[in-house]
Amino acid sequence: MFYYALRLVLSPLLRWLLRPSVEGSGRVPGTGAVIIAGNHQSFTDQFLLGVVLRRRLTFLAKQEYFTAPGLTGRATAAFFRALGQIPVDRSGKEAARAALDTALQVLDRGAALGVFPEGTRSHDGRLYKGKVGVAAMALRSGAPVVPVAIIGTFQAQPKGRRLPRRVPVTLRFGEPLDFSRYAGLEEERLVLRAVTDQIMYAVRTLSEQEYVDVYAAEARGAREAAAAAA
Repeated sequence: MFYYALRLVLSPLLRWLLRPSVEGSGRVPGTGAVIIAGNHQSFTDQFLLGVVLRRRLTFLAKQEYFTAPGLTGRATAAFFRALGQIPVDRSGKEAARAALDTALQVLDRGAALGVFPEGTRSHDGRLYKGKVGVAAMALRSGAPVVPVAIIGTFQAQPKGRRLPRRVPVTLRFGEPLDFSRYAGLEEERLVLRAVTDQIMYAVRTLSEQEYVDVYAAEARGAREAAAAAA
């Protein structure tokens, strides 16, 4: 109930503020398990996807949204829990396994799961290397993956900006990707990497972003270290 009530409130606001243009939303199956995998440039990305798609989306959200201290932290945690979001511990592969299992339960119910394979927002608007969790979910569940490019939200609300600018954005959905030929190979690291790279290539083709073959968190850390040294 809270999800649909929030969408009712956010829809006119985001449509007025960001004027989203939507291309190819009919490529998202109307029923059955599906993974929506997109680039991640802004805090507003998941809300925009929730507004423009008819289906309810459950997202993987960073654990910090659920563990921040103080009154604001508790309010944020309650907000994301009410939306049914899944906390992800990003400290390592083993730490994220519980979130992966919960995500698979969502897909087993025939629901739609939203994933940002980069793992964090881009700090410079470029597209970064995807983490293989999205491939593991696709292979273990058998769900198709619909790539989506979210264009313009970095200009509207880059990381660190509290309120978005009034900038038009585009959400461009690609054809569903079927990885059923890899069934049973979800423990093969090279297969997971190949599937993830295919998903990221589809997103890159839709978004026309510059691609950087390193993880976003590592690139941001290197940048911050260089700035501190200077």
